[in-house]
Amino acid sequence: MPTNMISSPQAAPLQFPPFSLTRLLRTVFEPKGGERVCILIDLKDPREIQGFKFLEQPELTIQRKAHDVFYQGLRNEGLFELHLKGGEMFAYEITGGSNLDLPEKAYSTDGRELSLVDDVLRNYDIVLCISTFSATAPLTAYAKQIGFRGATLHGVNDVILSSGLSVDYNEVSVQAEKLRLGVTNADAVEIDYVVENLRCTLRLELSGQDAQKSHGLCRGGPDVANLPAGEVYFVPTGAEGRFPLKYEDGTIGLMHVTGGRIGQATLISGRAQTVAEHNDKLTSDPVTGELGELGFGTQRLPVSGRDIQDEKILGTLHVATGRSDHLGGGLTPDRFASKKNATHDDILFSPSKTPEINVPQVRMFRGGQIEILIENFEPSAYFLRLLEA
Repeated sequence: MPTNMISSPQAAPLQFPPFSLTRLLRTVFEPKGGERVCILIDLKDPREIQGFKFLEQPELTIQRKAHDVFYQGLRNEGLFELHLKGGEMFAYEITGGSNLDLPEKAYSTDGRELSLVDDVLRNYDIVLCISTFSATAPLTAYAKQIGFRGATLHGVNDVILSSGLSVDYNEVSVQAEKLRLGVTNADAVEIDYVVENLRCTLRLELSGQDAQKSHGLCRGGPDVANLPAGEVYFVPTGAEGRFPLKYEDGTIGLMHVTGGRIGQATLISGRAQTVAEHNDKLTSDPVTGELGELGFGTQRLPVSGRDIQDEKILGTLHVATGRSDHLGGGLTPDRFASKKNATHDDILFSPSKTPEINVPQVRMFRGGQIEILIENFEPSAYFLRLLEA
């Protein structure tokens, strides 16, 4: 064990209370009596929400959770216990990418074609989006325009329900704030990587900005919580260096970063064509390589197999490429050469997601001081002292 490490809290048994929809909604939103709530799902053919026809497709596990746990939960008890109104479910056509803008149309369970904005979002106070692909960025933009609050819960599965959505988000918020204060106003962060026999470093410039937190509470003005929550994050102001990226097919490429963007990818292992296709995208639409986020997990959670939870685990880290407007950054969808490329894609580094890639050390530079944050996917003594304070 490295000398600056102490026993990781992840070694302790993890226990969570049974999932309760009413407890989750009460804690996250503190809803007021009479507020209207609805559920959004995404479907390849959104017309199949009519009469809940999509439930005939066993592969649609996320959408079934939306129906069985959230829709039925509201109908059976949630609306009454929380003094809410509504509870309707609507579907929109699946976007095909993380945080892409949403389609104009939505469909109701009685088969009506609707305007997603005018007929749905404008008529509800709380919107729960339970989808295949994250809709946090576009829904956040709509929330600020229209005035609703919401939560995005893409990729929900049984592990997430029984752990990441069963935690006390008051406590999650407290713990996230402790880590946020420990890294806020950082000048830069350096991440060391080892993959096969290659060692490389990525330096992200942060320019002394305030760190932000995703903590699961959405009780004030218009906003959207991304659940499960539990991270602190920055929008980098620049980046230089190299880092490995594991593509969906298992290919590993080396990203060459300059001026805050991935300019080129080279092959480390796997399929050369995968890297070539990435380079074509970087050439035709250069902003797709812009590094728009650096995030650190703050929670003790089990691995779920979904990035939405696994990036919230203490000791993991992620960088993201693409749009950053929902995080306070300046990369908006209109700056992409193609709308289909205007995604925000998290690149998670963790023992479960990237076992081929190690992160020996993550260092923070702040006010002339250097603090080690993570070593070998374990929180440093500095991080753990912050949490124990």
